[in-house]
Amino acid sequence: MGLFDDDFYSTKVSRRRERKVSKPPMSRRWSRSFRGRSLSTMQVSAISSLISAVVAVLLFSLVTGQLSHKTGAVPAFIQNVTPSSGDPYERIIKAAATVRPAVVSIINHKEEETKDTPDESALGSGVIYKKTGNKAFIITNNHVISGASKLEIVTVSGETRKAELVGADKVSDIAVLSIDGGGINTTAQLGDSSKLQLGETVIAIGNPLGLGDTLTSGIVSYTNRSIPVSLNQDGVYDWEQEVIQTDAAINEGNSGGALVDLNGRVIGINTMKISDAGVEGLGFAIPANHVSKIAEELSLKGKIARSYLGVYSIDLNNPYVPLAEDQRKALDLPGSVKEGVVVLDAVGPAKEAGLKLNDVITKFNGEAIDSTLSLRKYLYNETKIGDPLVITFYRHGVQQEVTVILKEKPEE
Repeated sequence: MGLFDDDFYSTKVSRRRERKVSKPPMSRRWSRSFRGRSLSTMQVSAISSLISAVVAVLLFSLVTGQLSHKTGAVPAFIQNVTPSSGDPYERIIKAAATVRPAVVSIINHKEEETKDTPDESALGSGVIYKKTGNKAFIITNNHVISGASKLEIVTVSGETRKAELVGADKVSDIAVLSIDGGGINTTAQLGDSSKLQLGETVIAIGNPLGLGDTLTSGIVSYTNRSIPVSLNQDGVYDWEQEVIQTDAAINEGNSGGALVDLNGRVIGINTMKISDAGVEGLGFAIPANHVSKIAEELSLKGKIARSYLGVYSIDLNNPYVPLAEDQRKALDLPGSVKEGVVVLDAVGPAKEAGLKLNDVITKFNGEAIDSTLSLRKYLYNETKIGDPLVITFYRHGVQQEVTVILKEKPEE
């Protein structure tokens, strides 16, 4: 077959019909067939119609280049076409039906309602991902439940239940809640986000703008995007969030909801969107493989244990918050030192090791540290609690080294 279902567009048709007209002159064969016989009007009409059809096919083949395929060559794009595994719209319906009962709306009551202060609430989404004994557990974003005095969830059937915070992590923006598991019959299955492909169809399910049980669809625009974030909301980027980029509509309230593939598996937790004027189709979700590890530790320990150094710092070469000229002079650095981290305050392990104000950290265990972001990523990804850490730094222009024993990061 060719590009279309009609055999008329098949390259095989072109070759077959070409072979028919490449034999000895057709006019002689026709004359032999009807020599010595008179033709009726109907026969003449039929023959004329047949000849016209043959000529039309030949002309069409020449125009569309079909005759060029007599050598057997087939365009590469035809060879690469793979048959669909099913109606994609039907698959969206089935995937949504599979996950939808496991997606809940989350109500974050910021303050207890009194006569003088009305209830101040925020809305978000969550995904029931497992059930153990008489409890069901829900994954959501940390920023959805931040500052809550009371948490409630609303199931897809409209039932409201009290929720308890099991654990939350500000760095990964993941939190786990628990609810009474009675009557909870559906849990979402977490998929393998490492197998996502560009252009893959995904659906987002959540509670945007309080419009619970909402479904949107789109594609995977990027499988592993690094987005800079400010953990302290001070305008300084001090962490990078690894996310899936999608053009499925994600709005306020979608946070914590499910990003689902067409197999009905949750491959991401919706977390943010770019809301600048003129920006459309830039939504982000935390990959399921990362979510599952964080959620498991939160459900077991209630927190994520990370290494702690104890320095408050500013980047030596920060284009957003550059140091003033007099501040640079006060550091008295050699001209060769262009990047590093300036210590503003030292507490905990850093203070015990002797680090002070205006020390400029340039290396951890011999690896370059050029920003607060790289400092934090090295601590969280490359070290464990109790590890010795060799710090190279400059004080009054002199390079020094000190070994720090890392402790567990205290809860904020």
